[in-house]
Amino acid sequence: MDDMDDMDSTPADGIASADGAIPADSSTPADGSLQQLNPTLTRGMRLAKLAGTHSLVFLLVLSLFAAADSWSTVTGLGIAGFLCLLTAALAGVTITTLVHEWFHYLGARFSGASYEIPDKQGLFVFDWNFSDNQLRQFFIMSVAGSVGGLVAIVLLWNSVPADSWGRAALRGGALAGFVFGSCVEWPVLRRTWQSGEPLVELSKINESVLARSFIAALLVGVAGTVALAP
Repeated sequence: MDDMDDMDSTPADGIASADGAIPADSSTPADGSLQQLNPTLTRGMRLAKLAGTHSLVFLLVLSLFAAADSWSTVTGLGIAGFLCLLTAALAGVTITTLVHEWFHYLGARFSGASYEIPDKQGLFVFDWNFSDNQLRQFFIMSVAGSVGGLVAIVLLWNSVPADSWGRAALRGGALAGFVFGSCVEWPVLRRTWQSGEPLVELSKINESVLARSFIAALLVGVAGTVALAP
C-alpha cells in the first residue's frame, strides 16, 4: 500500500510540473517590474532637471533686466529707470549665486567627493556626505564656490558696460551676491581649518550670521553701484 501511495503521489507532482504550476512562495520577474512601474528619478536625471530649472531662472532674471533696461533707455521715464535698477540688482545677485552654487558642484566632482542629488529642487545643487568625505575635499568644494562667484563677476563686467545706473546696478548686484556668500562661508572655512569639523562649524550659521551677511552685501552693492555709475 505504501508503494501504491507513492505511485499515486508521483504523477500528481509530475502533472503539476508539466502544467507549469508555480509554488505559492515563488516570485517572478514580473513582480519586480510591477514594483518599479514608477521609479524615482535617477541621480543624473535629477541633476539635469535641476540644471534646467536653474537655467530658466537665469534666463528669466536676465530677460527682466534686459526689458527694463530697454524701456528705460528708450523712454527715459523715472519708473522705467527705477524698475531697471531693481531688476539689474536682482539679476546680478541671482546670476552670481547660481554660478557660485554650480562651482561648488564642480569642486565636489573634481575632488572626488561623495554627495547626493536631492529629490526636491532648490538653490543647492547637492547634499554633502560629511561622514564619507575628507577635509581636503570639503575645502576644495567650498573654495570652488568663491571662484565661481569671481568668474560670474568677471563675465558680467565684460558683458555689460556700466554706462547707466541700471547697468551699474547689475555689477553692484553681482558684487553683493559675492560678498554675501563670502561672509557666510569664509568664517566657516577659517573655523573648520582650526577644528577639523565642517559640519559643526556649518551648524553655527544662524539668522544673526545671515542678517550680518545681508547687510554687508547690501552696503557693498549700493556702494559699488554708486561708484560705477556714470
